[in-house]
Amino acid sequence: MVFVAGDSGKVLGTEPIGQGVDANRFDPGTGYAFASCGDGTITIAHEDSPTKFTLVDTIQTKRGTRMMEIDPTNHHVYTVTADFGPAPTAAAENPRPRPAILPDTFVLLEYAR
Repeated sequence: MVFVAGDSGKVLGTEPIGQGVDANRFDPGTGYAFASCGDGTITIAHEDSPTKFTLVDTIQTKRGTRMMEIDPTNHHVYTVTADFGPAPTAAAENPRPRPAILPDTFVLLEYAR
Protein backbone atom coordinates (compact mmCIF):
# COMPACT_ATOMS: atom_id res chain seq x y z
CA MET A 1 0.00 0.00 0.00
CA VAL A 2 1.47 3.35 -1.01
CA PHE A 3 0.44 6.60 0.67
CA VAL A 4 0.73 9.63 -1.60
CA ALA A 5 0.21 13.36 -0.95
CA GLY A 6 -2.61 14.37 -3.27
CA ASP A 7 -1.30 17.89 -3.84
CA SER A 8 2.33 17.04 -4.66
CA GLY A 9 2.39 13.35 -5.57
CA LYS A 10 5.09 12.81 -2.95
CA VAL A 11 5.20 9.26 -1.53
CA LEU A 12 4.57 9.51 2.22
CA GLY A 13 5.08 5.85 3.01
CA THR A 14 4.43 2.25 2.07
CA GLU A 15 3.18 -0.85 3.89
CA PRO A 16 3.21 -4.47 2.68
CA ILE A 17 -0.12 -6.02 1.69
CA GLY A 18 -1.39 -9.36 0.37
CA GLN A 19 -1.57 -10.66 -3.20
CA GLY A 20 -4.20 -9.57 -5.74
CA VAL A 21 -5.18 -6.16 -4.37
CA ASP A 22 -8.52 -4.95 -5.67
CA ALA A 23 -9.76 -2.18 -3.39
CA ASN A 24 -8.33 0.56 -1.19
CA ARG A 25 -10.39 2.71 1.12
CA PHE A 26 -9.75 5.44 3.68
CA ASP A 27 -12.08 6.17 6.59
CA PRO A 28 -11.60 9.84 7.55
CA GLY A 29 -13.64 9.30 10.71
CA THR A 30 -11.12 6.82 12.16
CA GLY A 31 -7.97 7.61 10.18
CA TYR A 32 -7.71 4.00 9.01
CA ALA A 33 -6.66 3.00 5.48
CA PHE A 34 -7.60 -0.44 4.14
CA ALA A 35 -6.38 -2.64 1.26
CA SER A 36 -8.37 -5.79 0.41
CA CYS A 37 -6.68 -8.59 -1.52
CA GLY A 38 -7.83 -11.71 -3.32
CA ASP A 39 -5.56 -13.88 -1.18
CA GLY A 40 -8.03 -13.38 1.68
CA THR A 41 -6.48 -10.48 3.57
CA ILE A 42 -7.36 -6.91 4.44
CA THR A 43 -4.39 -4.79 5.53
CA ILE A 44 -5.11 -1.88 7.88
CA ALA A 45 -2.87 1.15 8.42
CA HIS A 46 -3.51 4.24 10.52
CA GLU A 47 -2.85 7.85 9.55
CA ASP A 48 -0.88 9.03 12.58
CA SER A 49 -0.30 12.44 11.00
CA PRO A 50 -0.73 13.87 7.50
CA THR A 51 2.73 12.52 6.63
CA LYS A 52 2.91 9.27 8.64
CA PHE A 53 1.02 5.97 8.38
CA THR A 54 1.57 2.94 10.63
CA LEU A 55 0.65 -0.68 9.96
CA VAL A 56 -2.08 -1.74 12.43
CA ASP A 57 -3.18 -5.24 11.45
CA THR A 58 -3.85 -7.73 8.69
CA ILE A 59 -7.27 -9.40 8.86
CA GLN A 60 -7.62 -12.93 7.50
CA THR A 61 -10.84 -12.94 5.50
CA LYS A 62 -11.65 -15.51 2.83
CA ARG A 63 -9.96 -16.31 -0.48
CA GLY A 64 -11.33 -14.18 -3.30
CA THR A 65 -12.22 -11.27 -1.03
CA ARG A 66 -11.47 -8.16 -3.05
CA MET A 67 -14.20 -5.58 -3.45
CA MET A 68 -14.68 -3.47 -0.34
CA GLU A 69 -16.63 -0.54 1.05
CA ILE A 70 -16.73 1.32 4.38
CA ASP A 71 -19.87 2.62 6.06
CA PRO A 72 -18.86 6.10 7.30
CA THR A 73 -21.59 6.10 9.98
CA ASN A 74 -20.56 2.92 11.85
CA HIS A 75 -17.03 2.46 10.37
CA HIS A 76 -17.69 -1.17 9.44
CA VAL A 77 -15.85 -2.68 6.48
CA TYR A 78 -17.86 -4.75 3.99
CA THR A 79 -16.53 -7.11 1.35
CA VAL A 80 -17.83 -10.02 -0.71
CA THR A 81 -16.56 -13.33 -1.99
CA ALA A 82 -17.65 -16.87 -2.82
CA ASP A 83 -16.26 -20.39 -2.88
CA PHE A 84 -14.23 -21.43 -5.92
CA GLY A 85 -13.76 -24.67 -7.79
CA PRO A 86 -10.43 -25.87 -9.14
CA ALA A 87 -8.60 -23.68 -11.64
CA PRO A 88 -8.69 -24.94 -15.23
CA THR A 89 -5.45 -26.15 -16.75
CA ALA A 90 -3.24 -23.35 -18.04
CA ALA A 91 -2.95 -23.03 -21.80
CA ALA A 92 -1.07 -20.75 -24.19
CA GLU A 93 -4.20 -18.66 -24.83
CA ASN A 94 -5.00 -18.51 -21.08
CA PRO A 95 -1.79 -18.96 -19.06
CA ARG A 96 -3.38 -17.93 -15.74
CA PRO A 97 -6.94 -19.25 -15.75
CA ARG A 98 -9.24 -18.29 -12.91
CA PRO A 99 -11.27 -20.89 -11.06
CA ALA A 100 -15.04 -20.83 -11.46
CA ILE A 101 -17.25 -19.53 -8.65
CA LEU A 102 -19.36 -22.31 -7.15
CA PRO A 103 -23.13 -21.71 -7.29
CA ASP A 104 -24.93 -20.48 -4.17
CA THR A 105 -21.74 -19.64 -2.25
CA PHE A 106 -21.77 -15.81 -2.44
CA VAL A 107 -21.24 -14.20 0.98
CA LEU A 108 -21.15 -10.67 2.36
CA LEU A 109 -18.50 -10.26 5.07
CA GLU A 110 -18.69 -7.48 7.67
CA TYR A 111 -15.78 -6.45 9.89
CA ALA A 112 -15.97 -4.13 12.88
CA ARG A 113 -14.08 -3.34 16.06
